[in-house]
Amino acid sequence: MIYTAAYPPLKAHANQLKTQHLADLFKAEPNRFEAFSTAIEGLLFDYSKQKIDSQALDGLIKLAEERDLSEWIQKLFAGEAINHTESRAAGHTRLRDVNNPSPDVSKQWDRMANIVSQVHQKQLRGYSGKPITEVVNIGVGGSDLGPLMVTHALDKDRHPQAPGIHFVSTLDAQQLQKLLNKLNPETTLFIIASKSFATIDTLSLADTAKAWIQQYAKSESATLRHFIGISTNAAKMAEWGILPDYQLLFWDWVGGRFSLWSAIGLSIALAQGMAGYKSMLAGAQAMDQHFKETPFSKNIPVLMGLIGIWNTNFLELAAQAILPYDSRLKYFASYLEQLEMESNGKSTRRDGTKVTYRTNPILWGEVGPNAQHAFYQLLHQGTERVMSDFILFSQGVSTSKRATFHHQLNVANCLAQSRALMIGQASDDLNKHYPGDQVSSTLLLETLDAHHLGMLIALYEHKVFVQSVIWNINPFDQWGVELGKKLASEIMQDIKSGSTDHLDSSTAGILKAVLAHSTGVSDEN
Repeated sequence: MIYTAAYPPLKAHANQLKTQHLADLFKAEPNRFEAFSTAIEGLLFDYSKQKIDSQALDGLIKLAEERDLSEWIQKLFAGEAINHTESRAAGHTRLRDVNNPSPDVSKQWDRMANIVSQVHQKQLRGYSGKPITEVVNIGVGGSDLGPLMVTHALDKDRHPQAPGIHFVSTLDAQQLQKLLNKLNPETTLFIIASKSFATIDTLSLADTAKAWIQQYAKSESATLRHFIGISTNAAKMAEWGILPDYQLLFWDWVGGRFSLWSAIGLSIALAQGMAGYKSMLAGAQAMDQHFKETPFSKNIPVLMGLIGIWNTNFLELAAQAILPYDSRLKYFASYLEQLEMESNGKSTRRDGTKVTYRTNPILWGEVGPNAQHAFYQLLHQGTERVMSDFILFSQGVSTSKRATFHHQLNVANCLAQSRALMIGQASDDLNKHYPGDQVSSTLLLETLDAHHLGMLIALYEHKVFVQSVIWNINPFDQWGVELGKKLASEIMQDIKSGSTDHLDSSTAGILKAVLAHSTGVSDEN
């Protein structure tokens, strides 16, 4: 851990709290909810089921002060080059300043709005003159996970003139081919989303889509009317063939896992309309303001981050479960897996030295009702100690009697599970014994709409940043993904040549088995 003055007393106190059961903390402090919860408009954060007390909280805030968290927050919002390994800022918060946008951001909003309007008004037409009715987003990582998560979550509020929105990211082409079999090439538009516009994963899928349109279009120019490019690299987009009016730009200071706030969010805007898209930006901006201006003791991202530090580095928990009780957040845990583990899955400090403490926990999750019948068994009776985030909405999707009943049942299940994890249940039959003492927090939002979803996403972004400051690591690079890309390119050459002599025996053996079963390449696209 970072050995500041706050560390030794925190460590000693953690050793004491480890021996206390969560249920006993509630018995000793019946009003724990009042002491260990805080709220802003539209969002309540309850951390009373964490194994924490006032002494631990005071010590964690002191730790944040000793790690200069306030100064780092200022650097983030001032646009300083805090991504030091790439010598650039982390400017994603600039993208959601709906009240005072910079000219470059505003320009891209205008270009997005123009495309959205053309699609919604049936003015954007394909090679045959028919209007675009279906849009396929081709991207990987942040160019897929963010837009996919948001459009699924907000599908109930989709714009009445929105096209069908589809997402493709898998390299085996089965996902894309299955989709192409259902779509009409005359009315399908492809969004090619890639920060560098050089990612072989994305471009290979884009080339397949291009070949599909070319089978039917009469000319190259007609084909290219079916493609929009979103990238930081205008030259590469032009080289591929993206027409100038069909190019949207963002900037190298926008990391992929933060890019849904940029033009990468075009699919969101097409689904929600620009008003809906900007409502999401405004929700994120509201969280930005809270993060910048609120004292640490009431600052929800700071508290979430510090509690995560407490659990990871003091209580020695290595796993984090994300448990949304709303099926519309089906992809939220997957989105957070990238946000958290790509950001803070690091073992090198900012000064280049190796860390000597645990950083980011292993994170996974699922929609609560599904998870209850899957991995909750491990949470309740397994050997692992796990920290959990429950996410709940106070308003259901409808006020009808039947919908209200289902919403109440959902609320009951969420609260029952967090309570069961906390109190447990003793039994002489060990098969029926629940040890309890599993820590959790609950986030209660008013409703799942664009504004509140923007708040929720920004909350987790800032939580990740808080933890990076305490761990003294850079959360904005991702060098760990580069080696696999490099080796994949090399192995592609081995596949073409059939040579495996320089590979390790495992890789060579598997590749030989693959090559032995190859029957040749067909002309099928």
